[in-house]
Amino acid sequence: MFRTAIDRPVIGPDTGGVVLNVFYKHSRVKQYLKDGRAMRIETVVNAPRDLGCNARLPNLAELQARARAANRRILEAERAGQGTVLASPAFERIAHPSVTADGRRTPALRSGDPRVMALAGALCATLLSATGITNKSLRALMTGLLHAPYTPGQMTYDLRRLRLTGLIRRLDHANRYVLTPDGINVAIFYTKLHNRLLRPLLAADQPQAPTDLRDALHVINQHADDYITRARLGDAPGKTCPTSRS
Repeated sequence: MFRTAIDRPVIGPDTGGVVLNVFYKHSRVKQYLKDGRAMRIETVVNAPRDLGCNARLPNLAELQARARAANRRILEAERAGQGTVLASPAFERIAHPSVTADGRRTPALRSGDPRVMALAGALCATLLSATGITNKSLRALMTGLLHAPYTPGQMTYDLRRLRLTGLIRRLDHANRYVLTPDGINVAIFYTKLHNRLLRPLLAADQPQAPTDLRDALHVINQHADDYITRARLGDAPGKTCPTSRS
């Protein structure tokens, strides 16, 4: 039904360049570098019903609007991925329980929670930027990322969390959602934080970790030990200070 492919054509106008294709049913979004100078993104719709439109000429304007909206969402997701900054108010609103203006309690989406991190990773899928989010499509991604059963009820609960925190919005007259600007930022920020910082640091003292990372951790531990010694703070009885590892 859908797939994403990154190709390097050996013949044709795109020879030698990198082409990103996002396939959805009978249609696709193509992104490439035009003449090696400017990035171009274009949508090819082979079946208007793929985008929820009828195939007659009077529906052309609606079809064009939906195709351009898909292009725009992909570009917004890519732009956020290049430099994600999550302001403190947004982080506090999302990472802690809150109450909406109409009194509804909004559950937290805490960074580090396995289910929340899988949810963030699923929302980063390029295809969802193009097609929008449904209960079924997001649940399929979540099941793969969690490597465990994930029920429709859990998906409904998580969609509610995302909607109440302002990370997704529901499209009119459809059981389909799209990411908001905050949603794009949060999904990419959480995923980058985990994959590029937390996971490498948690494995930094393992033999397979890069030597420069293990050396840096050792230096940090030495400074922490020296600070504790100068402050005359001993270890608690029966416990070892976690910073004393080398």
